[in-house]
Amino acid sequence: MARGTAAAALVSMRPLHWIKNVFVLAPLVFAQRLVDTDAVLRALAAFALFCLMSSAVYLVNDLADRELDRLHRQKRNRPIAAGELAPRLAATLAVLLAAGGFAGALFLGKEFAGILAGYLALNLVYSLGLKNVVILDVMLVASGFLLRAWGGAAAVAVGMSNWLILCTGLIALFLGFVKRRQELDGLVDMETAQRPILEEYSVGFLDQMIGVVTASTVLSYAFYAFSPEVAEKLDTPYMGLTLPFVLYGIFRYLYLVHRRGEGESPTGLVVRDGPLRTAILLWGAVVLVLLFA
Repeated sequence: MARGTAAAALVSMRPLHWIKNVFVLAPLVFAQRLVDTDAVLRALAAFALFCLMSSAVYLVNDLADRELDRLHRQKRNRPIAAGELAPRLAATLAVLLAAGGFAGALFLGKEFAGILAGYLALNLVYSLGLKNVVILDVMLVASGFLLRAWGGAAAVAVGMSNWLILCTGLIALFLGFVKRRQELDGLVDMETAQRPILEEYSVGFLDQMIGVVTASTVLSYAFYAFSPEVAEKLDTPYMGLTLPFVLYGIFRYLYLVHRRGEGESPTGLVVRDGPLRTAILLWGAVVLVLLFA
């Protein structure tokens, strides 16, 4: 059934993917500013502005890929590729979202506005060419998550810790390489032209990359959780209690990838899989108790 213009525009904005912008809120939590009303409001505003900008990016990406998307068994149902949302209207909406996001960002300060503009620029160069450069494509996607966290830190005027940078970057690389693996694993012959970058990868190579990044992520988080410096800064020696949830979450994710064929859509997987979602929520709950109880 064909969607109306408003529904098609909303689908193209990918509201389900706004969950990725939760990284914007991480600095607020780990700087222990969650009881500061002004900081909370600024962080929520930053989250909303990243949602606007990321939706603009999705529209641009769908516009750039609309011809290739029509060759893909699933992506051909995207509103722009399916002809449900006119390219000119999609482009206008993208401009309005980006302009509105940037205008709002100025109220949170020049640093935040610069980061949000950098996020847009990064995604534009990705969508218009660099997504076809092997390995760099995944690194650029991971950089988008780092910019989210950096933007959240700028919005509430706190510094970005090296631990936050390291753990955010590694988990983003993990998700990115898994996504590429599953895209490649589920590829059919007619779709090789639709995603030429996938021809540069192999499942075996990506499994090696995933193994390296998984080990790095686990070790980095473990060092963070048991660091005396972190214990002193956060005023709690018990961050190690959060490690089992991280381990289970990563292992569950890998199980779903290798035994269930999931992982091509990280956002969808988190929403659909109860055990994975529970592990994430329990991790968050334990973190909040340790930092604020």
